[in-house]
Amino acid sequence: MDFSQILPAMPGLSQGMTLTLKMTASGVIGGVVLGIFLALARLSDVKPLSALAKFYIYYFRSIPLLLVISWFYLAVPLLLNWITGTLEPVGAFTSCLVAFVMFEAAYFAEIVRAGIQAIPKGQANAAYALGMRYHQVMRLVVLPQALRKMMPLLLQQSIILFQDTSLVYAVGLMDFLNTARSKGDIVGLPHEFLIFAGTVYFVISFGASRLVRRLQQRLAV
Repeated sequence: MDFSQILPAMPGLSQGMTLTLKMTASGVIGGVVLGIFLALARLSDVKPLSALAKFYIYYFRSIPLLLVISWFYLAVPLLLNWITGTLEPVGAFTSCLVAFVMFEAAYFAEIVRAGIQAIPKGQANAAYALGMRYHQVMRLVVLPQALRKMMPLLLQQSIILFQDTSLVYAVGLMDFLNTARSKGDIVGLPHEFLIFAGTVYFVISFGASRLVRRLQQRLAV
């Protein structure tokens, strides 16, 4: 085994890791925001809205992420061009980001829904008795408490998303794993570079998992 070529390749690998982390952070933020709206829609008393949110969540949780990435890689440019009326190209990063947000939102929505349902209904009723409206009850009373309960699960799902970003190889994006594979093929050391990439993924994911466990212990009531 020869790992001597990894250090000279670090600038390219760093760029790949930057793309991976950027994709992860953007996907988590967008997925959580959309997931909150989906969770509230599913808990809504408006049956058509609740049914639509339920269908969305079940649908995206029942299909492979790689298939979603491929779909959006082909569909997002056509959709944006149709909306804007222009033929400007849409990059693979934007298409993959939309795919991750739409896909992960289904999982984040279930986490948020479970967190909201874990809050005793008496607190919401008390807030309504004080004259608060629905959006005030959720923003000021329910969601802040639910966030404490669902934070470890949100972070755990974020770690899974970090690992899933490696699937962007299917559309040619040079994330960390794809960059490592490419560099390894160029210098004739594919196994060494893949072992190094796997080690980096393990260290980051394992370290983040330990932090999530410690956070879960601190937030436990």
